[in-house]
Amino acid sequence: MAVYVYAVTLREHPCHLTGLTGVGAGDPPVRVVESAKLRAVVSDAADEVRPRRRDLAAHQAVLDRLLADGTPLPLQFGYTAPDDDTVRQVLDERADAYLDALAGVQECAEFNVKAAQEEAELLRGILEDSPRASSLNQQILAGDGDPRLPLELGQLVAGEVEARRSNASAEAIRALSPPARAYVVHPPTGEDFLNLSLLVPHDGESAFLEAHAALARDAGPGVRTRLSGPLPPYSFVP
Repeated sequence: MAVYVYAVTLREHPCHLTGLTGVGAGDPPVRVVESAKLRAVVSDAADEVRPRRRDLAAHQAVLDRLLADGTPLPLQFGYTAPDDDTVRQVLDERADAYLDALAGVQECAEFNVKAAQEEAELLRGILEDSPRASSLNQQILAGDGDPRLPLELGQLVAGEVEARRSNASAEAIRALSPPARAYVVHPPTGEDFLNLSLLVPHDGESAFLEAHAALARDAGPGVRTRLSGPLPPYSFVP
């Protein structure tokens, strides 16, 4: 029978999994497959795995439980193997790589910070700070029909938006990264100008949370940050 794989841990990880049910139909119990140096946390997978809400929650619940007792190496949702023997073989063949990766994340958790600025506040700031943008906007509002004016204003505003978001992102990274062991900048979406994942050691969490609180407090008008974590270190799996 196929098995669904949640994570790889050190052999010494306690893997307290009692009471957890896994991904897929029938609420399969979560269990451990061991090799000489590693453990894989798995459950039986009798059907096709789909990203249903219940299954996504089950996947995350397993990783959260593992994280409470030591940092696991999390696998993305949907990873399956043909059987336990295949899992054990992969653990043996890739033992050195898994051990190196686990060493890099031990005693850490991932935190994700997203930040966005309300478009109205962003545009208001550009018009206040840029005499040329303000002049163009006033001419357009006054009824000047020159078609070049909206084009120039649009190009100017687009450039300012990109520059301001880039600067705000860089400032946030400088503020948040010192307590972290590593960080990854993801492409932001929507109105976000920042999507940042940080690998934060447990003994640096207080400093990191203080840095985030200061960033949220001083970020400027219309800027909001969203913090998620502690999380398994998804962004730091090689």
